[in-house]
Amino acid sequence: MIDNAVHWRPERGYVGDVIPFSHAGRIWLFYLLDERPDDPAAGPSGMPWALVSTTDFVHYTDHGVVLPGGDRDAEDFDCYTGSVIADGDRLHLFYTGHNPRRGTPSGAFQVVCHATSDGDPTRWTKHPDHTFGAPSGYLPQDWRDPFVFRTSPDQPWQMVLAARHSGKPDRRSGVVARLTSPDLEQWTIAEPLWQPHRFITQECPDVFQWGDWWYLVYSEFSDAFQTRYRIARQAEGPWLAPSRDTIDGRAFYAAKSVDHQGRRFFIGWIPTKQGESDAGSWQWAGELAILEAHQEEDGSLAFAFPAEILAAHSDPRPVSLAPIDGAAAEPGQGAADRYAAWIGDPLPERCVISLTVDVAAGTHAFGLLLHSNADGEEAGIIRIEPQRGRIVFDRWPRGQTGPAQWQVEGDVPHAVELERPCRLPPGRHTVQVLVEATTGQVVVDQCIALSFRLYDHPQGRLGLFVTDGAIHLIDLTVSTRRPGVPEN
Repeated sequence: MIDNAVHWRPERGYVGDVIPFSHAGRIWLFYLLDERPDDPAAGPSGMPWALVSTTDFVHYTDHGVVLPGGDRDAEDFDCYTGSVIADGDRLHLFYTGHNPRRGTPSGAFQVVCHATSDGDPTRWTKHPDHTFGAPSGYLPQDWRDPFVFRTSPDQPWQMVLAARHSGKPDRRSGVVARLTSPDLEQWTIAEPLWQPHRFITQECPDVFQWGDWWYLVYSEFSDAFQTRYRIARQAEGPWLAPSRDTIDGRAFYAAKSVDHQGRRFFIGWIPTKQGESDAGSWQWAGELAILEAHQEEDGSLAFAFPAEILAAHSDPRPVSLAPIDGAAAEPGQGAADRYAAWIGDPLPERCVISLTVDVAAGTHAFGLLLHSNADGEEAGIIRIEPQRGRIVFDRWPRGQTGPAQWQVEGDVPHAVELERPCRLPPGRHTVQVLVEATTGQVVVDQCIALSFRLYDHPQGRLGLFVTDGAIHLIDLTVSTRRPGVPEN
């Protein structure tokens, strides 16, 4: 099956945690298939691993379910997150087994499971005799997301897991546990890789080396639902927090990375919202989303869209803007002490917006209106705030707690989960936005990424605005997805 969406999801179901694997010239994206049954525990099988593959993050081939959940009483009724590696011609898949019927009243046990393949990523044989749970000192209910790697070909294999020490304060019990193995079958507990004493747990750990730096990537939900990373000069640490230690915001969770042909890609998912409403609560699973990482001198990472995604959106067309509410004819010509906006053409359902501006010193905010109405009052809002050094996602109208005028949620200045720090000195800046129906991603200056959902404004125009300051518009274009030629 070939699908036309960059933010891909299967025809039936949603994309959960993604396990990327580079093999035979392709990127194989294993993922947890969330079919959202009414009663997950009542069905004949639990959550499976499904698979989609690509070479460019533009065209996808859907391989369907490749690792089904076990039967009703199996330890792997649910097949949760793990990793895939190659050892010679043999492939190894490690995953989390979970069964809501096995465990204690405080939670079901989680175990590490193993499957192998002779080289075909779509065909796997499970090895139940290799299954193991948490050793003494660790909570059996949190022993998941095995990630397997080694520091060099002559060193033992290592496995890191999202785990928790038993008998510790709940919020500070999370630890990245570690085991070693000579053969990928027998595992021995070792000293933890990282004990931050900060989170309930560090989910979906991912370890890799890039040049002179080692990286530990993880997702957490104690401080915020975000994927974060740490850097070190050695594979054992110490693990240091870079100045920007997050990959994205709330809407790009459980991201794991893959090296493919010398490039490093991060793959996460943009969650859906309950009731398909902007006011709804975030849900687990959604659509696939991709960012490419670029390494900076101090080891920190910058994030941008892969060139292949941008190249798939051709024929950039300039946006014709008209001032509203007494704004100057063009950005940069009016007073700097007010809100000014300009409304342009209808925004296609799937497109890439490219904005280049020169920002005057002292400017408080500027940004884009997505799917705006004709007067710019109702829209999704990408607001870039040089004064506060951040980018946020907002919407208007916001929620309202009652019928009175003053009961509008004016004290919720943006979607509080969708905020990223972003240094914005005076001068030239670029903003790129990938819009695909209700999903979107923003990249500022090829460095800072923010993913989002927008349900309540499915159609409308593109707008530009500035608040208490001035911007000189250099370029604003919209590119649509060109008809593609499916992969062989």
